[in-house]
Amino acid sequence: MVRIRVLVVDDHRIFAESLAAALAAEPDVDVSAAGSGPAALRCLERAAAEGRRFDVLLVDADLGGNAPGARPAAVPVREGKEDGLVDGISLVAGVRSGQPGVRTVVLAEKDDPRRAALALQAGASGWVAKDCSLSRLLTVIRGVLRDETHLPPALLTGVLRELTAARKHRTESERLVESLTPREREVLQCMVAGLGRKAVAERLFLSPHTVRTHMQNVLGKLGVHSTLAAVALARRAGVGPVDLTGNVVERGGQLA
Repeated sequence: MVRIRVLVVDDHRIFAESLAAALAAEPDVDVSAAGSGPAALRCLERAAAEGRRFDVLLVDADLGGNAPGARPAAVPVREGKEDGLVDGISLVAGVRSGQPGVRTVVLAEKDDPRRAALALQAGASGWVAKDCSLSRLLTVIRGVLRDETHLPPALLTGVLRELTAARKHRTESERLVESLTPREREVLQCMVAGLGRKAVAERLFLSPHTVRTHMQNVLGKLGVHSTLAAVALARRAGVGPVDLTGNVVERGGQLA
């Protein structure tokens, strides 16, 4: 019998242990539980190193107290601190990046089309209510292993609307970024990395005055009025931060 290895990630201990116990009663399921994002990342790394990777992660949407409607940033799969904050959807993104063979299903207290869309964009294969039946959850677990995507029927219309809107915004953002000169784009990537004007000047061997001019040009061409807004637009367009080791990282692994 092929056994499915499942990791439950939820900081509500009673819920996590109860769900793990229920799943463990299934003859083809091996299950473990983790109470935080960092703990889950360590479990994944340890299992991979031992040659017994997990197949499915069941992740609490509100892991770490993630505020409803928040747009989390992706996190690395390696997390060094036990108390590091890794919210549910960020954990999904980190796992997708570091261990793409692991399927993730988000467990939610309530249906939320926007957050469900964010979860799918982060790499989740499903969004399931926490109060769903065990049989329904098992159907989803087995389904995602067949590369199926599972959403509650009531969420489909809202999620499609959110994904369509996100694609529209991304297309417009990509068009605006394409209007930048190579040097302005390089400055934008430094801004995405959180570098200030002086740090950008030192990195690009420019004067602070020249960097200020480039930053003003970037804001003007992108149609925004602040660095934060420029960074948000850049991320929507797939522009990654400059790698402080020397490379420029872009979505899809391309280098600028």
